Amino acid sequence: MMQSMPSQPQVQLQVNGETRSCAPQTQLPTFLQQLGLNPRLVAVEYNGEILHRQYWDHTCLQEGDRLEIVTIVGGG
Repeated sequence: MMQSMPSQPQVQLQVNGETRSCAPQTQLPTFLQQLGLNPRLVAVEYNGEILHRQYWDHTCLQEGDRLEIVTIVGGG
């Protein structure tokens, strides 16, 4: 009989108004890539504040965080 692997706990967060989940301690750039986004082409509001790119690698997502992600579109 096969034993089922215990499921890894997930944290719930709001992304552009939708509930999403990720592994605990996921860094912001990793999460953006999991969403299929290029971290260089987005701006992120983190819990109501624009999060400057220099802090992204030090930002680990936690239960209840709220993200607003805006894709930067170039044009001419």
